[in-house]
Amino acid sequence: MAEVTPVIEDRGIDEIYIDLTDVPGVRDAVGHDPLGGVKAVAREIKNSVGRATGLSCSIGIAPNKLLSKIASELDKPDAITVLTLDDIPARIWPLAVRKINGIGPKAGDRLARLGLATVGDIAAADPRWLVEQFGDSYGHWLHNASHGRDSRPVVTHSEPMSISRETTFERDLHAVHDRALLGRIMDELCESLASDLARKRYAGKTVGIKLRFEGFVIVTRDQTLKAAIAGAADIRRAVGLCLKRVKFDKRLRLMGVRIGNLVHASEVPATPPAAARATEPERENLPLF
Repeated sequence: MAEVTPVIEDRGIDEIYIDLTDVPGVRDAVGHDPLGGVKAVAREIKNSVGRATGLSCSIGIAPNKLLSKIASELDKPDAITVLTLDDIPARIWPLAVRKINGIGPKAGDRLARLGLATVGDIAAADPRWLVEQFGDSYGHWLHNASHGRDSRPVVTHSEPMSISRETTFERDLHAVHDRALLGRIMDELCESLASDLARKRYAGKTVGIKLRFEGFVIVTRDQTLKAAIAGAADIRRAVGLCLKRVKFDKRLRLMGVRIGNLVHASEVPATPPAAARATEPERENLPLF
């Protein structure tokens, strides 16, 4: 995709937004056949995806992110769908309200109880009434979304909320009999997490663990520190404090470690101060895992 344009917003393994505004094939077509230029670029993208992965993809071409999301799903699979503002009454208003990304099950059920089954029903509703029913922010958003309005930019970079590492075992491990193995695995997770932090130049103030026991029972614990840390030893120490608050009465299938409350590494002293250590005074006899 980066060969077409660098303005790409990654939304997960199977979804991206691309801003084609300044792509040469599109820009050069303005004043002649702009939609033809966009379609040509879309076909180039589809061909590139096919060559690189062997997979097909559906592309929605629209003036904004909200409409492009809807357009990409209108003619699945393996389609290129163009949606303009003039197409909204015929193609968008007849759709069920849940087709708008941002209307979830609860909002959809409430809209249905109010007699609003289609996007067109929302568009026809008095915006003041929508605000009375759903509040100022969501009420105005429903009105704008039903008319295809969306001013969100394509975001190419965002700060992470947290960074994590986890692993699933091939067999359930016993907290006592497999103690040494669990300790080595947790050491490796902390070292990998520290490497991730160093590469991305972050440190964090909150360390958390995730444990999945047999029977799919998931337990999490967090430890908030006085100052940000980034080193494997400091992360491991905080993990040990978290583990002390867990009852190990079942076998383990998964372990994970996470660090959040992130700050840029430039804000952290080269040698973490004593305040960076967990506030709990007792350090002895920490679990190995």
